[in-house]
Amino acid sequence: MIRDSDKQRPHERLEVWRDAMALVEGVYRHSDALPDSERFGLTAQLRRTAVSVPSNIAEGAARRSTQEYLRFLSIARGSLAELDTQLQIAERLDFVAPDPLLAQLLDRTFARLNALIRTLDSGPRTIREPSAAYESQIPNPESHAR
Repeated sequence: MIRDSDKQRPHERLEVWRDAMALVEGVYRHSDALPDSERFGLTAQLRRTAVSVPSNIAEGAARRSTQEYLRFLSIARGSLAELDTQLQIAERLDFVAPDPLLAQLLDRTFARLNALIRTLDSGPRTIREPSAAYESQIPNPESHAR
């Protein structure tokens, strides 16, 4: 019998990736309130930055070495900081009201991403081998196909 977790791609098993995907949805909804004059400016930038977060988490999870994985997680963390700044700019310009739920999701994504980075950074820097120590946090890089 195939379990649902066996059907998922490695990144889909990560809570931080799921949070980042929810963050994208929230940013798209939130940015709908921006003025039409910002459609090709701040609105587009917010959305691109939000999409970058789960995209880099997924790309890192597909990499074979911990060092590469960490590099993409670091890029995702940078995109989160960029997203936070862009949301603050939109609020300071009175384009949107602060969204406490979006801010909470951003904080939770940051916390989970930082925890994953700390976990990986404390381990070996070689090709990842499936092991009991990593099973709950590191997806099997060789099972990317469904």
